[in-house]
Amino acid sequence: MNKILSFPGTRIGRWVVIVAWIVFMGALGPASGKLEKVTKNEQSSWLPTSVESVKALNIMNAAQKAAKRDENLPTLVVFQRPSGLTADDKAAISKDALKLQCDPPKTVANRQLPSQVAIGLSQKCAAAGLPVQPMTRDMRPLRPVPEVQPQPAFSKDGKAALISLSLAVTDEGNDILDSVDHIRNTVSGGPAGLEAKVTGGGGFSADAIKVFGGIDGVLLFATLGLVFVLLIIIYRSPIFWAIPLFTVVFAEAATRGAAYFLAKNGLTLNGQSTGIMSVLVFGAGTDYALLIVSRYREELRRNESKFDAIRVALTKAGPAVVASAGTVILALLCLNFAEVNGTKGLGSSGAIGVAMAMIAMLTLLPALLVTFGRRAFWPFVPHFGDEGTDETHGAWRKLGERVMRKPRTVWIGTLAGLLVLCAGMTQFSTNLTQGNQFSGEVESVQGQKILSESFAAGYSAPVNVVVTDPAKVPAVRAALTANTKLFTSVQPAAQQLMDGKNTVFDATLIRDPYDTKSFSDIADLRTQLAANPQIGKGAVLLGGSSAIEYDLREANVRDNWLIMPLVLLVVFVILALLLQALVLPLLLIGTVIVSFFAALGAGAMAFKWIFDFPGSDPSLLLLSFIFLVALGVDYNIFLMARTREETHTHGTRMGMLRGLAVTGSVITSAGIVLAGTFAVLGVLPLVFLTELGFVIAFGVLLDTLIVRSILVPALVFDVGKKIWWPSALAKRDEPTVADD
Repeated sequence: MNKILSFPGTRIGRWVVIVAWIVFMGALGPASGKLEKVTKNEQSSWLPTSVESVKALNIMNAAQKAAKRDENLPTLVVFQRPSGLTADDKAAISKDALKLQCDPPKTVANRQLPSQVAIGLSQKCAAAGLPVQPMTRDMRPLRPVPEVQPQPAFSKDGKAALISLSLAVTDEGNDILDSVDHIRNTVSGGPAGLEAKVTGGGGFSADAIKVFGGIDGVLLFATLGLVFVLLIIIYRSPIFWAIPLFTVVFAEAATRGAAYFLAKNGLTLNGQSTGIMSVLVFGAGTDYALLIVSRYREELRRNESKFDAIRVALTKAGPAVVASAGTVILALLCLNFAEVNGTKGLGSSGAIGVAMAMIAMLTLLPALLVTFGRRAFWPFVPHFGDEGTDETHGAWRKLGERVMRKPRTVWIGTLAGLLVLCAGMTQFSTNLTQGNQFSGEVESVQGQKILSESFAAGYSAPVNVVVTDPAKVPAVRAALTANTKLFTSVQPAAQQLMDGKNTVFDATLIRDPYDTKSFSDIADLRTQLAANPQIGKGAVLLGGSSAIEYDLREANVRDNWLIMPLVLLVVFVILALLLQALVLPLLLIGTVIVSFFAALGAGAMAFKWIFDFPGSDPSLLLLSFIFLVALGVDYNIFLMARTREETHTHGTRMGMLRGLAVTGSVITSAGIVLAGTFAVLGVLPLVFLTELGFVIAFGVLLDTLIVRSILVPALVFDVGKKIWWPSALAKRDEPTVADD
């Protein structure tokens, strides 16, 4: 094992490694730039096909295909003048409706008009000075005419108007974006004071594509900039920062390339998961680099040969890096048991990212370190025989000595403070939805608000109803029509679709379809329809945005209960094997759990009282748990692996003190870097990513500065050698006098 770990730092091995990485990147590099093309940002793609809303969606798409209609997104143009629409406003709105028929957007859902109707429309377009559809010899339009509402619908309060159309769903997400931009440009030239907003499924999809499409680029440059600054500060060298940064960039590019091939072969990735994946690679990779470089710099003062120094550094710090990365990888792989496809995708891609970061830091980094040698640390070059931070002095040694004087008082007081933060969980809510997910001003959200004020809010995302038994269609229609508290209208029978035995039609909610109450309404409606003796269980499937989000939330709850205990079990087994003990892993896991709830509680209070966010995404609980527990164990491993090494010579109490003294600086630096990289998620205009970044950044700093530096040492000092039970260390006599 030691020969394998030390090979990249040998005279021949370094060149083998460098060449191997160049060849490796030549194979994966081109694929890394294509990752965005295989991401799926539609919520329906995040759920398995067995879920009711996805079943309904698939049947509806098949029915549309059978009827030779495009799979479409309802798209609404909402106009408003708060003081009331004027005659000029109404004329401009009517002209905009005509413009959208004469010059339709790229992906508009189509219908073939009869010749006379098409000719009449062409004459109207020509008379208004608008583009005219080209006609065939038999006076038919060369391409179908868009299904745009012929006349705008005006609200009863006289303040708003509505134009509805449908955009066809294509394999290229940017087609939707181009079409929505075309609509927005078409309706933007109205009278002064007349607002025009595009909302509905098309508007929300376009705004999401804009955000997700820019995630990777924004995150990459923001993370690169932050890591660059932090490495400059940590190493105080104008040169050395380039070595770990270059290595982690290679690891990130390799991860993106590997993720592309996985996504091409069925793995579901979205903009959020690829963004988090990149942040994880930068954060974890830089952490591993800090640990290896810290030990390498320490050994350069003890060894005259740089090759001897890197060999010792790799054989001593390497196992901790492997164990740490292995813990995070296995924790992330637990996400493959999730029902939510997006969570599965993050688990696999994140595991690959951490593995790439580990491999890069154990191979490419040491090869570069010995190639550049001591001079890379300029101006603070570590020379053989120099003094440096060690186990016998420094700020972390002094902190450990203070904790060691009254360990029980310290850990009880620290735990009490953490429990106060945990109380913030009473403010945690899951009210974040697709309708309020953006942190900035977004046109589709503004349009939905206008729609809700003057029309039935459900026009933007109707409920898709699929009846699997033709004989029960009248009963289902009657039940939905009678439910006037929930629905404002049900699509006429003349417009319904049929695919074999399935009948598909829409029902329009009165309430905002992105409101959490609408999700509960969907659940209640499913129960009511199943209990109806004229309908029965399984005869009706409900789909649409509200149903999809309800099913997604239910899947998240299921994933929480399954995966969180599984992760704790995996972490416990790894710690028990690494530390060869049972008591210490239990204590460490206990501190990680308390730290997690403290971070989430602090986050919940900040989201409500400082940031004024509407709530949190249901997946925040699981994802923050995975990262904080797995990464928190990282620092446990860094600290306690060194403590165990020192305990063999100096006993448990002195081993803990020496382990804290020598690793305190590197763990703190690693924590700051990791917290900083996740905090970068806050630069994106998505509430969920901002919240995830905040919770993880706060939790990592809490874990680094309080839990790992104070609480864990205090517990070890108080319990003593029993923490190593049942290993031989628990039975050894402890030194009565400090030997240093």
